[in-house]
Amino acid sequence: MIQMFTTPSCSSCRKAKKWFEEHRINYREKNIFNVKLTKDDIMMMLKNTEGGFDDIISTRSKVFHDHNLDIEEMTLNELTDFIIENPSVLRRPIIVENNKMQVGYNEDEIRTFIPRRLREIIMCTTCDKGEDCDYVHALEKYFAELKEKDSKEASR
Repeated sequence: MIQMFTTPSCSSCRKAKKWFEEHRINYREKNIFNVKLTKDDIMMMLKNTEGGFDDIISTRSKVFHDHNLDIEEMTLNELTDFIIENPSVLRRPIIVENNKMQVGYNEDEIRTFIPRRLREIIMCTTCDKGEDCDYVHALEKYFAELKEKDSKEASR
């Protein structure tokens, strides 16, 4: 399941949620101001980064500057505890699924979360010869399949 760490006032978070909803992709949202982050949440983020804390922390945040922090001098536990107590230092949204992660909203990069079946349709791996495989057509075909699947499940 895709996990999205958000805040209510974040415009990038709203864009990401809208994109997932438009593509009918399920996700679990965690508002980091309403639900306290856990060490497991932060470790899940870190295991998917290349640059560690530098990838997920906004060093330009007011809280970060108010505490005059040097990430290089802090232990893993100290920095994790600081983030848990001050979640506003995180960049947003942070979207994680298995070994995939995106920080912020990027219209091209977010496509990494497209479900396998939709990706197959887009890449024309299961298309009939001569079928139009543009992105809009692929979405229509995918949504029609989802609707048919929902109808079958509802009639059971």
